[in-house]
Amino acid sequence: CRSVMTTICDLPEDVLVELLSLLPARDLVCTCRLVCRQWRYVVDLTTLWKRKCQREGFYIQSLDRNVSDWKIFYMLCSLKRNLIKNPCAEENFQHWKLDNNDGDKWKIENLPGAHGRDMPDPKVHKYFVTSYGPCFKSQLITLRKEGYWNQLMDEKRPEIVVKDWYAARFDCGCRYELTVRLLSEDYIVLEEFHPEPVVIEQWSDAVWREISHTFQNYPAGVRYIWFQHGGQDTQFWAGWYGIRVTNSSITIGPLTL
Repeated sequence: CRSVMTTICDLPEDVLVELLSLLPARDLVCTCRLVCRQWRYVVDLTTLWKRKCQREGFYIQSLDRNVSDWKIFYMLCSLKRNLIKNPCAEENFQHWKLDNNDGDKWKIENLPGAHGRDMPDPKVHKYFVTSYGPCFKSQLITLRKEGYWNQLMDEKRPEIVVKDWYAARFDCGCRYELTVRLLSEDYIVLEEFHPEPVVIEQWSDAVWREISHTFQNYPAGVRYIWFQHGGQDTQFWAGWYGIRVTNSSITIGPLTL
């Protein structure tokens, strides 16, 4: 008997799901989905995107009832990373805009620094330090360039988590400030996190502390995130006795994480 030639489309659905789940997400959405009606159906299956989450370690069984769209969940998990560039001063001041650089200006020092302490994270080795005049630096994150398309931000509004670490020297008082703004296409402020400045008195414990904020249910139209932090010493000593900052982060992820 002559063997019957078959095509990939003749494979059982579960086998096709397994094969297509091996492909990159961009290829699935932009190419495979356009091949035929059957492939479009398979690419849109929840089971395919759940399988991709399992392959890449994003899947947790307890999330089954909480995830409404496994494709978007996968996309957000795969995109998730620190959007702040050069957060720990390993590249000098690259990627940072020095908005205020007064006194003896910003400086980079190695941990733990004079009259300081090490960070809880052993992978962090450097920090930025301020002087006796106001020192502030910022980054503007363009979400589209980072892979977060407009429809995703407007319809899904994933969590935006902001974190920063700050510390004082033991022997000098200082002041720390943080401002994070969600901006529209026209740079209109849609939402802002600007807590009260932290004033640390002289003879403090010099411990590194984390500040954190999560943006949820923010207005549609967010296209940029503006992050600014800094401060100064409160005793106006020449040199670098002001607030120390490092390990800043902005991450975007699914609401269930």
